[in-house]
Amino acid sequence: MKTSFAALFIAAYAFSISASAGNVQIQVLDRDGKPVPDAVVVLYPAAGAAPAGSLLQAAPTIEQERMRFVPALTVVAPGTRIRFTNQDRWDHHVRGTPVAAAGQATAVTNEGFEMRLAGKQDGQPAQTADVTLQHPGVVLLGCHLHGSMRGHVFVTDSGWTLKTDENGIARFAAVPDGAAQLRVWHAEQLVDLPRKSLQVQPTPVLETMQLSVVPRPRRPAPAAPSVPAGSSGGAAPHMHY
Repeated sequence: MKTSFAALFIAAYAFSISASAGNVQIQVLDRDGKPVPDAVVVLYPAAGAAPAGSLLQAAPTIEQERMRFVPALTVVAPGTRIRFTNQDRWDHHVRGTPVAAAGQATAVTNEGFEMRLAGKQDGQPAQTADVTLQHPGVVLLGCHLHGSMRGHVFVTDSGWTLKTDENGIARFAAVPDGAAQLRVWHAEQLVDLPRKSLQVQPTPVLETMQLSVVPRPRRPAPAAPSVPAGSSGGAAPHMHY
């Protein structure tokens, strides 16, 4: 009995600590009310405090694998070095094109970039190239050689930024109490949703944002074609944009 009472006490205490931390849960739904994975959720607390630990990857890698960008969406802070790695046996000519995205706090945009990555050879490491995007904004990824390849890099202007999971949910812990602005971005939501005002408090905050579109499911990876032995090359130089 004592053990059970102690366990209940610890559980209740842990819940109270969690609730007082200002937990915020955002679910993104499509036009039909279904969860949307890979939406970007951005919080702007009025207090301006940064998260205790970074919510974003410090050194992300975007792989070109079976003619897809993996992951399809990468979220980074300004100044983050992003590595592109070609895991396919055929060449890719990757391009990055800045796209207009309303709602960013700055009008300065990143420059476009291009890189040619040779196909991976048996017994050799995959070829890589690095890019650094200095300004908040959205960059559309494509390939000059394979028109079906498509991806995005979202350079955020807030440390409180997450991608939604398979249930369309982004969970933020220890958000500063007080007023906050909520922004949601999705690659197929061509007109940005208006920001929503939140009031963060010790009790958990649950909020829903709904897109005006139904995003298309990502195409499956194609079967690997047979490619004759051919191109090879060294690593491309690192580029700043």
